[in-house]
This record gives sequence, structure tokens and C-alpha cells, in this order.
Amino acid sequence: MANPLGSFIWYELMTTDPDGAAQFYNAITGWHIPEHASAGAPLDYRHILRDDGKSNGGMLGLTPEMCDQGAHPCWVGYLYVADVDAAIAAISADGGRVLMPTTTIDVGSFAMVTDPQGVPFYVMTPIAPAGHDGEPSDVYDRWEPGHVSWNELYTADLASAKAFYARHFGFAFNEALHMGPELGDYCFIDHGGQTIGAMMQKPPQVPVPGWNFYIRVGDIDAAKTTAEAKGGRVVHGPVQVPGGDWIINGFDPQGASFALVGKRMA
Repeated sequence: MANPLGSFIWYELMTTDPDGAAQFYNAITGWHIPEHASAGAPLDYRHILRDDGKSNGGMLGLTPEMCDQGAHPCWVGYLYVADVDAAIAAISADGGRVLMPTTTIDVGSFAMVTDPQGVPFYVMTPIAPAGHDGEPSDVYDRWEPGHVSWNELYTADLASAKAFYARHFGFAFNEALHMGPELGDYCFIDHGGQTIGAMMQKPPQVPVPGWNFYIRVGDIDAAKTTAEAKGGRVVHGPVQVPGGDWIINGFDPQGASFALVGKRMA
């Protein structure tokens, strides 16, 4: 894979209602998630397809058994590592936890872990399909609609989180925006020669620490209107951010937090 180690290479929505979630995200993002599961599949897993026909991640239907074990609707990112077993051993030794041990399928090996503050994410060593060796993952793209455009971490311990992700994934923190005494520093994440997101101390109104992934849309106001009409709950925005974009944050109909970024067309 051509991406630098430590890159976000896949995004996954875990949800209790895949049919409803597909209808919601298709309407607001322009994605093409199948609105019904494949017959006979052992798990309800659907690809998130963009207009160009490529995948921007996947959607996993949570079973009652998964929910009994603590799973709940949320977005989770996959970070690229050279060796999954070595990565989870290092993460465990550094205060993280293994939530799902290494699993190997035809597209690669992966495991679900947490950082020391309990935030879940996957580590993955992908296997390229035949004839596609060396092709990069493009699920993250700063400017293209239909891609994740920004990776934001709300953490219970900003200094510890910065050190953890720097050690294990090569994240660097060269700039910060001070947002006042209540919110503190918004620390930009530099990785692979670009700024891919930021970290900040979790605000009191955010229920739990976690990664927040901003999906780029063409028209932020139209996306907000559609999200609310389709049963989502917008709790913040649209508000303008440096650079001229506008953002919203909310919860989808199944309770997963979601975030959108885009231009204001009116």
C-alpha cells in the first residue's frame, strides 16, 4: 500500500439498523450503500460506495450479541500498520486494550483496540486485490465530497493522547489553535506531509471520548436540512471554521455521532 504507515485507510459505521442507516447516509452524502443485506451472509456488512464506484468504508450491522458485549452505534477508523500482532502488543503494553483479536480475511488482517483513554479504533495490515498492488487508500481526502475530510479526536487526556498516537502512528503536532480557557488547545495532526485532523480535550457536553470523522458534502445547509428530515439530530452548527468551510455535528437516527463539512452555497 502506498499510504504512509499510520494513515487512516478505512472507516466503518457500526449500527443497530443497517437499512435505516443506509437510507440516512445515502440521502445526506450522496453515497450508495445497499439498502438491504446480501442474502445468506454470516454478518450484515455493506460497502459504502461513492459516485466513482470506489468504497469509502463499510457498514457493520450490530447483532444483539455484539450489543450485549458493549458494542453500540458509532464510527470507527482503521489505521494502517505493518504488522497487526506487533501493533496490538505494543498498544497493550502502552495502556491500550484489545477489544477484538487479530482476524485475517481476504483483504487483510485487522484487530480492534483502544487507546489508553478507552477510545476504540482498528489497526489493519491490508492485502491488495490482484492487480492493484501499490494503490493507495483514498477514503480520506481533504477536499473531495463523499470522502472523510477531517479526523478529530475528543480525548480525556490531551497530552497523553498526543504522545500515544505519535509513538504508534507517527502523528506530529506542529501547530495548535487556542480556543479559550474553556476548550483549550485544538492541536492539528500532521501525518504523511499533510494536516489530516486535530485533537482536543473532550468538552463537557460531549458524552464520551472518541474519534469524530467529518464527511465532506457539497452544500452544508442542504445536508443539515436533509439530515433532520431523515431523523438525524443536529446539535451544533452550521458554524464556520478557519479556511471558510462550515461544519455540523449531530447524531444519526441510530444514535451514532456524525459530522459533516462543506461550503455554504446560499
